[in-house]
Amino acid sequence: MSNELIIVEKADNLGKIIFNNGPLNILTIQMMEQINNALEGFLKDESLKAVIFAHNGKAFSAGVDIGDHMGDKAPKMIKQFHGIFRKLNKLKCPTIASVKGAALGGGCEIAIFCDIVLTSDKAKFGQPEIKVGVFPPIAVLAFPQIIGNKKAFELIMLGETIDAKEAQRLGISNHVFPIESYEQEFAKFIESLNTISTIILQYTKKAFNKALGIDFNTKLDEIEELYLKELMSTHDANEGLQAFIEKRSPNWQNH
Repeated sequence: MSNELIIVEKADNLGKIIFNNGPLNILTIQMMEQINNALEGFLKDESLKAVIFAHNGKAFSAGVDIGDHMGDKAPKMIKQFHGIFRKLNKLKCPTIASVKGAALGGGCEIAIFCDIVLTSDKAKFGQPEIKVGVFPPIAVLAFPQIIGNKKAFELIMLGETIDAKEAQRLGISNHVFPIESYEQEFAKFIESLNTISTIILQYTKKAFNKALGIDFNTKLDEIEELYLKELMSTHDANEGLQAFIEKRSPNWQNH
């Protein structure tokens, strides 16, 4: 099944969502709705060994459309965007991100939330939201679990971008493959997954989730409320977003 913004496939007990809003695969509300619909279908499929996020175009995703952060659109955007992660959290099968280019902002959050992240040597990761006056709720939840509090705090607070090797060193990604042989190496990894029992994969993922012991939905609800009711009521959050749209430096007023 395909449409304008994503391509959804299922073959050999693998589900795949391919971002198709190139070249940067900016995540619009409409695109998020399509991703959520695809995940709804995958949630009902007990035969899946894994769900893969991949991309056409230069970037995995350069993040959420800035315009969708503004005004009345913000609550709808947050509902749709966070709906993706609530569904991913419910999926029984492993999730895999295939990142050949930039994964920034919301694109980085989707990638790092996956159980396994495979990248090319041209990939890069970053959460630049702080530079436009907001913060990334999913990264605030997920980064500390993956790389620890200190580095997570730094990456989110400074909005830095890191390359594929650094991402692997920090534990954000599992493997880095040369871009020239990426598709072959990715296929080899998936083939190794195919040799394992589907039900055993599902129970093993369930065990990992229990071991982490985090009440994801409750924590996300709390951060979501902070984002929408407190952060978005400040001058600087709205100024930062507007400045980005107008391609100028923000005039911070610290309130």
